[in-house]
Amino acid sequence: MPQAKQIVVITGAGISAESGLSTFRDSGGLWEGYDINEVASIDGWRINPEKVLDFYNLRRKQALEAKPNNAHKALADLQNDFDVQIITQNVDDLHEKAGSKNVLHLHGELNKAKSSKVDDYIVDIGSQPIELGDKAADGSQLRPHVVWFGELVPNLEKAAHITSKADILIVIGTSLVVYPAAGLIDYVKQSIPKYIIDPSEPEFRDLSDWNHIKEKAASGTPKLVKKLKDKR
Repeated sequence: MPQAKQIVVITGAGISAESGLSTFRDSGGLWEGYDINEVASIDGWRINPEKVLDFYNLRRKQALEAKPNNAHKALADLQNDFDVQIITQNVDDLHEKAGSKNVLHLHGELNKAKSSKVDDYIVDIGSQPIELGDKAADGSQLRPHVVWFGELVPNLEKAAHITSKADILIVIGTSLVVYPAAGLIDYVKQSIPKYIIDPSEPEFRDLSDWNHIKEKAASGTPKLVKKLKDKR
């Protein structure tokens, strides 16, 4: 039996927006009354860690209540016929809730916390809040396991390697204009089929060799999955 083709899927905030989770772009710099620079940057953490913790505690609660939409479910179903590797810029666990097995989170995970001193000290916290005074194993303040503006993206090299092995590439819910994540498509083999699901004209580079599905994620993804399965 021939080895299943590897499909690499890069997802962004647009796929989670249809599950009711707000995006930075749609919020005009404010999210639930919080200024993004104050709560999603390493400088904001240093200035007011309690405010940052409050913000992510709220986001964690919202993510707990969110349900996977048809896009997440379709990608999980795609695993039955292909080797599916998902690289997501999202910190929610909607891909996992839908049943996807191979999910790499570029920007961290809301349901985990880590040491504010050592990146590798990571613990699962589920939906529990992080409070000022909660300590990691090394005695430092616990912080969200989220990559903030001003920080390096630890999984970027791994994501680039996965992308370079793709037989098919799918981009959903992200404009891929913000680096370093935007650089991932530079690692894709030129000859492979490439799809982008976006109701508007994507902002990144030349789309002449891309298949553009002009729909939102929840409607466009199941259609593409069916097409790929039928062509298999």
